[in-house]
Amino acid sequence: MPHVGVGDVVRISLHGRRVGGWVVATDVDPPVGVRLLPLAKRSGLGPSAELIDLAGWAAWRWSGRRATFLRTAAPPTVVAGLPSAPDDRPPASAVVDPIVVEAFDRAVSVLRLPPSTDPVSIALAACSRGQALILAPAQTTARRVGLALRRAGVPVGLFPRDWARLAAGASIVGSRAAAWAPAPHLAAVVVLDEHDEGYREERSPTWNARDVAVERARRAGVPCLLVSPTPSLEAVTLAEPVAPARNAERAGWPLVDVIDRRRDDPFRGGLWSERITPMLRESDRAVCILNRTGRSRLLACDRCGEVTRCEVCDAAVNQAETDRLRCGRCLTERPVICQGCGASRLRNIRAGVTRAREELEALVGETVTEVTATSEGDPDATRVTIGTEAALHRVDRASLVVFLDIDQELLAPRYRAGEQAFSLIARAARMVGPRSEGGRIALQTRTPRHDVLQAALTADPGRFASAEMQRRDVLGMPPTSALAQISGEAAEAFVAALGSPLGVEVLGPSDGRYLLRASEHRVLCDALAQVSRPAGRLRIEVDPDRV
Repeated sequence: MPHVGVGDVVRISLHGRRVGGWVVATDVDPPVGVRLLPLAKRSGLGPSAELIDLAGWAAWRWSGRRATFLRTAAPPTVVAGLPSAPDDRPPASAVVDPIVVEAFDRAVSVLRLPPSTDPVSIALAACSRGQALILAPAQTTARRVGLALRRAGVPVGLFPRDWARLAAGASIVGSRAAAWAPAPHLAAVVVLDEHDEGYREERSPTWNARDVAVERARRAGVPCLLVSPTPSLEAVTLAEPVAPARNAERAGWPLVDVIDRRRDDPFRGGLWSERITPMLRESDRAVCILNRTGRSRLLACDRCGEVTRCEVCDAAVNQAETDRLRCGRCLTERPVICQGCGASRLRNIRAGVTRAREELEALVGETVTEVTATSEGDPDATRVTIGTEAALHRVDRASLVVFLDIDQELLAPRYRAGEQAFSLIARAARMVGPRSEGGRIALQTRTPRHDVLQAALTADPGRFASAEMQRRDVLGMPPTSALAQISGEAAEAFVAALGSPLGVEVLGPSDGRYLLRASEHRVLCDALAQVSRPAGRLRIEVDPDRV
């Protein structure tokens, strides 16, 4: 059998069948009474010793299993050997902002650059130092940056497709999983749009690629750049954000109109203010955002005024189709009839995107495309598009983006609601381009003084970050604390086994979920690591976004 080293992918015979695994250590004495068996096969190369150690840290940090992270770091196919090391010629030069150049002199830097900033110039600056790890929140962005680097002469590969080339020393471009790419000569780490929720793994363990990248850079002793138009509060706690001059940052954001609807009748006014209609008709390409699917999310009887509710569980019902009411809680359906007086005419209090599309087509006098996560409509087929936030991912360019009900995002019952709303606005800003190109964003609201809206209006994200950090500190929410959510049928048994460890506050249960809070991750993660998992389904979310 060929020589076996740390990280190699091997197969062993276990209870009559062959299973795969990784060599995590060599020259280890077996425990007393344990008889070693020979390996069945050495399949090929796998994660390096450095990544194996990092996986152990991540298993502690997010209360998961080390094998989960090793699977992410492993090559997608068998890699028997590596190609030749790539040419180390310097890449083509690019015009780089001086603050980006200075950022590489620090261990961790947070760069608050406007949405219109070209990420390729930052990637080129990183690659000029040697092998760089460049993370993007979406694979489409990663491919675009990788193609631009290749055209500039940079030896680069996309993770996981080009695993062997990366392990030979090429610079790395990829989305969330690329935080675990092989990098034997790592010289710099860049995380583009570090605030994006795409970096967080939704499956348990709920690790965040940004945090993995920061830890990896720290261990390698190389600079790490966290780039974002709206830096997360977690990033702000790592380093004071550095931004260009105020006039340059303002020029990189589009014009923003905050449309105050406090004087409009909330029941009769509908979704469309008087200022929106002419803007939609005059724009070259318009996108309207409404994060509510279906025809209606809340209705009331036009005769008696009673809100329509489910006769089984008493929850509010919605209208997904023209002739049926449906309960989102227990899925009970019934005809469109008022439960109180029997009338069949209902008033739409909170319209969904399907109903909004019908109204919009009447306003602009043309066909409008509806875009949701499940729709198959082509947004390029019409001048005007309406949809959920999925439209922000499927439309490349627009001259106008309208958030029909930004308050739904700002006032959502989540502690990160403000950050998440600002992230949507930043994505829209990238779609319409800088103010010199004439693009606009319109925000319909009944809370015009909200910190997020004022920060967007003045193109000053720091205005929101400072106010939000104070609120989080008062409420004891991350990043001023560490938080974990425990759910599943085994949650009660897990929390009972946890007990009351020093420095950990146990909140709940609420709907079968528990919240654990501590002053820092070291205390919280140490406490979680001491508890054996009970039998049954259990989900542990460290740093949950949707609480």
